[in-house]
Amino acid sequence: MEDLVIRDADVVDGSGADSYRADVVIDDGRIVSIVKEAAAAGCQRPTAVRELDAEGLVLSPGFIDMHAHSDLALLRDPDHSAKAAQGVTLEVLGQDGLSYAPVDASTLDGVRRAITGWNGPGDDVDFDWRSVGEYLDRLDRGFGGRGIAVNAAYLVPQGTVRALVVGWEDRPATPRELDRMRRLVAEGLEQGAVGLSSGLTYTPGMYAGDAELTELCRVVARYGGYYCPHHRSYGAGALEAYAEMVELTARAGCALHLAHATMNFGVNEGRAPHLLALLDEALDAGADITLDTYPYTPGCTTLAALLPSWASEGGPREILRRLADDATAGRIRHDLEVTGADGCHGVPVDWGTIEISGVTDPALSGFVGRTVRESAARLGEAPWTTARRLLIDDGLGPTILQHVGHEENVRAIMRHRVHTGGSDGVLTGAKPHPRAYGTFPRYLGHYTRELGILTLEECVARLTGRPAARLRLPDRGLVREGYRADLVLFDPRTVAAGSTYASPRTLPTGIPHVLVDGRFVIEDGRRTDVLAGRAVRRSPV
Repeated sequence: MEDLVIRDADVVDGSGADSYRADVVIDDGRIVSIVKEAAAAGCQRPTAVRELDAEGLVLSPGFIDMHAHSDLALLRDPDHSAKAAQGVTLEVLGQDGLSYAPVDASTLDGVRRAITGWNGPGDDVDFDWRSVGEYLDRLDRGFGGRGIAVNAAYLVPQGTVRALVVGWEDRPATPRELDRMRRLVAEGLEQGAVGLSSGLTYTPGMYAGDAELTELCRVVARYGGYYCPHHRSYGAGALEAYAEMVELTARAGCALHLAHATMNFGVNEGRAPHLLALLDEALDAGADITLDTYPYTPGCTTLAALLPSWASEGGPREILRRLADDATAGRIRHDLEVTGADGCHGVPVDWGTIEISGVTDPALSGFVGRTVRESAARLGEAPWTTARRLLIDDGLGPTILQHVGHEENVRAIMRHRVHTGGSDGVLTGAKPHPRAYGTFPRYLGHYTRELGILTLEECVARLTGRPAARLRLPDRGLVREGYRADLVLFDPRTVAAGSTYASPRTLPTGIPHVLVDGRFVIEDGRRTDVLAGRAVRRSPV
């Protein structure tokens, strides 16, 4: 007898097709049978060891978070309800060109310092891997060999590769160094990575020129992966930066997935149609392009990320040395406040839009939840003085919300034909961005049910089938016989994000059941002790 039958579900299958009513039978982690309109047809109903009445609930594939920062969280927190409770059954890690494999001891130390704001310092994690394959094996083992909360795929991080081979210096790679970087990218893909990411406003990835990136993308193309850049500007040079990535991947013959594809800052208000026209022209010419967005207006990054690239050369230790020098700090301030630093996307920083969302030193917690301008006013000093002190005292640890987005751009981009969902969720800090806990129910509740920006079938396809196709997963992302039983049951009348800017760690409502590999990780709205997640490796070409 099969393990489970889900009765009378309204199936939204992830393809974009109309929903239908069915009994869905699961056995040994897979969907083995779908009996459409079983009750109405009066046919023999399937039976199983367990039956779940899904009357009034939508059954869909599990949601795929195309842009996640759970690289350490999955190894630190077996519960991981931040994602599991949203219905996320697969996260794509290794984002923005910086993560923890491939590394050596020295590179690992620099990367840990550079992205402390994303993932914490990692003092509670045993970094017992060096290669991409070893990291994926570590995810497989999870907690005591039992696994992790949800599945995870991985992108080779180009900035980490450059740090390992070239270092943190702003210079071109030598031919020998480029050869080694190509080999490391190839090895990562052979070991199971699904593609390559870049953070082209983050050091050291931003020091790579187009010729270098093109060569790495050619490697990715040979393995059937995709390139996922956080490109060189989301502000003053946004359209040019998008065009650069489209042209670069066209030369390389590589699939392109644009990370958190926003049009932010005042210079881009109302300019989403310009981006979409650029993409449509490339798509119509045969380009393979997708993108992801989160359904919110503010961005989230580290405070150190705003600094000009010249101030970040050499890595975290050099950044702190420059900040400690008054004359150099004055130059940094001028670039930030007057010129518009490349780290701040070429736009002069408005300290009233920069909200501190987390710090690593509890003694600095009083700054959390306030903008830099607000804290500076309380202290009677210039905002730069406050920001500089925070960077130094917290060892580059502060994370920020950057309130620079535009709602009309968010809505326009999410309607596009190649759109997918990604949370870009940073889980650290006292007041993280609510997207970390709310992205997927917000798409379903606010933008689909309340605003009607998308139909339910369209929305689910953007969160499931379309991302699975980008990842080239042959048996995930759809409700189909033979597919993995990574599934979500939600109430379309009540599903909603619980997280807010004031209470960002509040779990969603209206998602009573989530299954990973046919096992309940969320049951009756509560997290079980099941650890069914594993590393999902690239399918061979």
